[in-house]
Amino acid sequence: MASKKSTLAATALRALRRKLPGRVSVTQAARFKASVDNLRLSFWPDAVVRVEAAQEVGMVLKLAHEYGIPVTARGAGSSATGSAVPLRRGWALDLTALDGVKIDRVARIATVGAGVVTADLQTRVERAGLFYPPDPSSKKYSTIGGNIACNAGGMRCVKYGVTRDYVLGWSGFLADGSPVQWGLPLKKYVSGLNLRDLWIGSEGTLGVVTEAHLRLVAKPEQRWMGLYAFKSESSALRAVRELLKAGIEPSILEFMDCQTVACAEAYTGKPLLSDTSGVSILLIELDGSAGELRKQRAALRAFMLDRTVAQREARGEMQAEALLQVRRTCSQSMYSLGDTKLNEDVVVPIEKQAELIRYTIALKKEIGLPTPTYGHAGDGNLHVHIMYNRGDASQSKRAKRGIKKLMRKVVELGGVITGEHGIGLAKVPFMGLQHSAAEIAAMRAVKDALDPKGILNPGKIFEPFEVWDHEPVAVKFSWDH
Repeated sequence: MASKKSTLAATALRALRRKLPGRVSVTQAARFKASVDNLRLSFWPDAVVRVEAAQEVGMVLKLAHEYGIPVTARGAGSSATGSAVPLRRGWALDLTALDGVKIDRVARIATVGAGVVTADLQTRVERAGLFYPPDPSSKKYSTIGGNIACNAGGMRCVKYGVTRDYVLGWSGFLADGSPVQWGLPLKKYVSGLNLRDLWIGSEGTLGVVTEAHLRLVAKPEQRWMGLYAFKSESSALRAVRELLKAGIEPSILEFMDCQTVACAEAYTGKPLLSDTSGVSILLIELDGSAGELRKQRAALRAFMLDRTVAQREARGEMQAEALLQVRRTCSQSMYSLGDTKLNEDVVVPIEKQAELIRYTIALKKEIGLPTPTYGHAGDGNLHVHIMYNRGDASQSKRAKRGIKKLMRKVVELGGVITGEHGIGLAKVPFMGLQHSAAEIAAMRAVKDALDPKGILNPGKIFEPFEVWDHEPVAVKFSWDH
């Protein structure tokens, strides 16, 4: 059987190379690069296929379907959960050359290729006086196809929503290479079943997106930003709930617990706010017209008057960007606490965030490992980390126990195990906590119907997988700094 499979694979690869001469690579360098994403677990493909036109995707899938070759679509490889690695070998399908952009300023719609980098799209859109709000922290590297695959969010979700809220339609291919078009560059569309949304967040397991029609909004005239320190995590998160109840509408509302602030300060070598220590922080951006901004800023200042122990307001764009940079240092700064991190992008109801933070602090004491937490407090999406040294068997055991306890607590609080990273490989062990057997069976039925041979990103979401059984590889990405 193995010999027959290898013969079919070799025949398929020869046929692929004839159809795409010069764009199928089997070199060690190319295969290693496509073997790993930001989870840092490596699974080598048999070949890397670079497509330069949408119809070539259909051709590759048709051939793969005929010979039963696994296909894993890839963009930048910035996935945090292993969703972009070719677990079952086969072909890694590189979509980064699908980078066309067309902007309709009248309809306020951008039609973009799956390989377009998110930040590049935002820059082009803003030059046209428009705005594409989704802003994952990986936006300088991640692609629109990858954003759709995991329904990416980011800091501005509290006001503007996530990727799903901006996808009007898209084109792509089924597992057998058949072209499909779910939705059009139109703002009203109810023809047939809504398969467009079904694929968003499906991590490339149902088909391959090659082009998307994205809704744009008016670019805010101005923005303003402030940093606010609180004596405790509970007081900061209580302020979040009360602030939203008061009708203040931030475009960014980020939370950093005391552990995270300490890491950021050690990383930068200076306090985030003068004469403060051991504080929790809220980073708040307001945007809109000049009139709206004046009104919202006055309301926020009055609201914060007696609640904070220190605060700092940005004066101009450069200072606002400097405050944002504080938030962006959080992830890298945590490596002062351990050489390995477990980063869980959980979501709980806004009113349960304080309870979750109390739990992470108690968990830190129970397992004896740091649990720094930050994230999008405006929509309940907090990034809880457990930091440890992987080479220490005791720490690894405690980290594994801690992450399982955390996930159970999140579900108990009425939350979800992932808000924007997806399941991939890393979250597979927790699917049974989140979903009933009937729900998982229904999802599998959809997968089987659209991909009967199971060639699209196989092994993800549903198949048993344990990250602890695999050793991460040493690799440096362009976003590591």
